Amino acid sequence: MSNSLAVIHADLVDCRRCPRLVEWRERVAAEKRASFAHQDYWGRPVPGFGDPHARIVFVGLAPAAHGANRTGRMFTGDRSGDWLYRALNSAGLSSQPESTAADDGLVLTNAFVTSAVHCAPPDNKPTSVERDNCSTWMQAELGLLDQTKVYVCLGGFGYQALWRHLGGAGVELPKPRPKFGHGVEIELEDFTIICSYHPSQQNTFTGRLTEEMLDAIVDRAVEISSK
Repeated sequence: MSNSLAVIHADLVDCRRCPRLVEWRERVAAEKRASFAHQDYWGRPVPGFGDPHARIVFVGLAPAAHGANRTGRMFTGDRSGDWLYRALNSAGLSSQPESTAADDGLVLTNAFVTSAVHCAPPDNKPTSVERDNCSTWMQAELGLLDQTKVYVCLGGFGYQALWRHLGGAGVELPKPRPKFGHGVEIELEDFTIICSYHPSQQNTFTGRLTEEMLDAIVDRAVEISSK
């Protein structure tokens, strides 16, 4: 991680802007899930993770209560992360197919993983106010990832947050905003946005998203980023 990202992330993990999210993340960390009762939960905002020179940036929804809110690393310690990192490993973007803990040795190459909201929300549903409160962290983080050629939006919430960020950053965007859908691509002047269903259990257990579908999205991102 670059020094600049390190400074941003050091500030981020101390953020307490959203009272509802602060209360929830800390309560989950104290009460714990029985299967993780022996572990110390992170219970703080979760910074983005990956290669600071990445050409592919993945934007999710928010940390899972017993996933990243427990481990302290994005998409780490839950089934969504299992799916994502298998796909990244298959595409040559990660050093291993599993992400179980912040100190498990996983390294990303040419990929960076973050989310629209950095604290675990109740029922996995942050509010629009909480999204907007967190937008300054997105602005700071993505602003330093200046080699990005592809944004992969994992779910509609991440897509909307990224769109708002880009508009605020002065990027010329088409109007109206293209409707979110799995596999939708939006080619802009300096980069491309690719939409994917989120690898949540709601999508993977129902078959709405298969591993083959997610692999295809990641492979397409690699293809575009290498041009």
